[in-house]
Amino acid sequence: STMEETDREAVATAVQRVAGMLQRPDQLDKVEQYRRREARKKASVEARLKVQSLINLSVCGCQVMSRTLNLTGNEELRKNHLHITFREVAGNHLIYIESKLCCKIFKSGLSHHQTQSVWFFFFFAFLSVPEIVRETQDLIERGELLQAHRKLMDLECSRDNLMYEQYRMDSKNTHDMNLIHTYFGDMQKLSEELAKQLWMVVQRSLVTVRRDPTLLVSVVRIIEREEKIDRRMLDRKKQTGFIPPGRPKKWKEKMFNILERTVSTRIEGTQADTRESDKMWLVRHLEIIRKYVLDDLLVAKTLLDQCFPTHYDIFNKLLNMYHQALSTRMQELAAEDLEANEIVSLLTWVLNTYKSTEMMGNSELSPEVDVNSLNPLISQNVVDQLLSKYMSTLTSNIIGWLRKALETDKKDWIKETEPEADQDGYYQTTLPAIVFQMFEQNLQVAAQINEDLKTKVLLLCLQQMNSFLTRYKDEAQLYKEEHLKNRQYPQCYVQYMIAVINNCQTFKESIISLKRKYLKIEMEDTLSSSHTSMDATLDIIAKEGCSSLLDEVFMDLEPHLNELMTKKWLMGSNAVGTICVTVEDYFNDFAKIKKPYKKTMTIEAHRRVVVEYIRAIMLKRISFKNAEERKEGAERMIKEAEQFRFLFKKLAAGSGEDTEGLCDIIEAIAEVIKLTDPSLLYLEVSTLVSKYPDIRDDHIAALLTVRGDASRDMKQTIIETLDQGPSQPNPNYVPIFKEITVPTLTVPKLLK
Repeated sequence: STMEETDREAVATAVQRVAGMLQRPDQLDKVEQYRRREARKKASVEARLKVQSLINLSVCGCQVMSRTLNLTGNEELRKNHLHITFREVAGNHLIYIESKLCCKIFKSGLSHHQTQSVWFFFFFAFLSVPEIVRETQDLIERGELLQAHRKLMDLECSRDNLMYEQYRMDSKNTHDMNLIHTYFGDMQKLSEELAKQLWMVVQRSLVTVRRDPTLLVSVVRIIEREEKIDRRMLDRKKQTGFIPPGRPKKWKEKMFNILERTVSTRIEGTQADTRESDKMWLVRHLEIIRKYVLDDLLVAKTLLDQCFPTHYDIFNKLLNMYHQALSTRMQELAAEDLEANEIVSLLTWVLNTYKSTEMMGNSELSPEVDVNSLNPLISQNVVDQLLSKYMSTLTSNIIGWLRKALETDKKDWIKETEPEADQDGYYQTTLPAIVFQMFEQNLQVAAQINEDLKTKVLLLCLQQMNSFLTRYKDEAQLYKEEHLKNRQYPQCYVQYMIAVINNCQTFKESIISLKRKYLKIEMEDTLSSSHTSMDATLDIIAKEGCSSLLDEVFMDLEPHLNELMTKKWLMGSNAVGTICVTVEDYFNDFAKIKKPYKKTMTIEAHRRVVVEYIRAIMLKRISFKNAEERKEGAERMIKEAEQFRFLFKKLAAGSGEDTEGLCDIIEAIAEVIKLTDPSLLYLEVSTLVSKYPDIRDDHIAALLTVRGDASRDMKQTIIETLDQGPSQPNPNYVPIFKEITVPTLTVPKLLK
């Protein structure tokens, strides 16, 4: 039969279609998609057939009514009859809308031709809506956005025109308006679905523009179409008061909002780490931001700009969005509890990196980006707060670092191994290097931000250095005191005290170098007083260090100095030989002391040896019995003065020090003792006094006592006469006798 043949044909056609669809293995994955599409087509055809039969009935019925009513000429009957018949024929509430519309059309006095046009339009719309909705849905799913939008516009046009006609005939009838709206309800979902696709493309526009610029262009075209319709609808609203639901869509505005959110998210999303997981989290975060923003803006300038109409001004809009998003992010970061190094990283980035050639100042972004016209990312107030916080954090950090550095250095002082020597062989510890390396690092960091901060940090470093040196001085003093309690400990006391002295010179040089490198000439005056103060403290530390080392020498010399000017000495003791060997031995170590301290040390040692020798004379431990003893004692003194002269000449080799004068004093005293003619004694003594005017009466008395041949009256006469004599001291003479006290006879001594 015909039916069976039709069925067979249908099956054959279906098999052929399925075979066509499934020619490649990868198409099996799409079976479900094909099944859904075919189901939709089938439903669409069935709906169309059903509607078509209804319309055929409607049209047929209307034709009959039209012919009948035309004969009667009764207007009222004609209207009502049409209304009733239409409900009977169609039996559907949507057709009921149409029937009511028709009544209004008749009422409106349209011509027969116009009425037919409206009828035709309605039936077309009614018949096509579900089908067009499905087709549009398919197009959206396939990503054919331009075609989908074209269909969506057709649907919206149908609905809007129907609504407009309804509005013109009866603007207060919201019920019928809602029925039309409901019938076209799916269309609203389509519009939202399409918009969702557009915004996905917009969100990824900087990626899309590289891979598929035509897709982005399509999106922009759709937005432009919608903008045009928005304008048209708003114009109509001004004239008629009617605007369809959902208008204006403002898709262009939404697009910019989406872009703005995307930019914000992109910048916020670059923080991969936290302080807990990575100490360099902020540096990393800022570097990623820099890279992303620069890349994005370069793409925006070279590619994105071409996909948008000129009036969108897309590059400048994006530039402002990035600037705003960065400003927000930087303010958020500034509000966090940042550490000192993090504050520096942030401020360096905000104040310098942002406008540098590594970012906004990149030559490829000009002339569109003018760094001079960019507003600051954070306000000056916030910058000042951060700087203030940085300075207070840095202050406490520097105090902590310096304290720790000194504690570490002190631990070295008690080691049993000698300190390291520098390339010239001078002992040193790592303290100055550690301190100035820390200062350098902080100054370099501050210099990245600005000149002003660099100067502030330098002042801070030197101010803290000043306090630190006072502590250093106290610690060196304590070190000496501890050593004096037990001279066997620490084992390398002398070597570490030398290192402390040398450090003073290194500190001096480092301060000068630091100022030269980081301080502007005009700022010199502000630092001169603190510099002077530091130099003075360093000189005290070095001087006290040298003094403590000489104390070591003279503690070892004490038993030998006690032998001088005794009977044993006169009989031929080798005390001075031992003194010279001991001093020379110590000075082998002292060779590791830097100039100028070593020179000072040699002069001071020379001076102290001479002072101790003269003190031994003034102690009156011996009183020569006769001219023979006086001669022997004096010659021994002259010989020993020569030994000292030779020793200190050797120690001062190359320093240009005048070693002659001091030993001359011993020789001058020896001459007074050696004198054989007592009548010339006054003359000899007065010569001595004129050369060394700080000699006191008690020194003269002690000297005459050692001679052993001057009566009390003679001593009295010589001393009284001397007071009137002129003095002719050497201009280079440094008073030496004032340091020497002469013991006075105590009661126990008299009793002996």
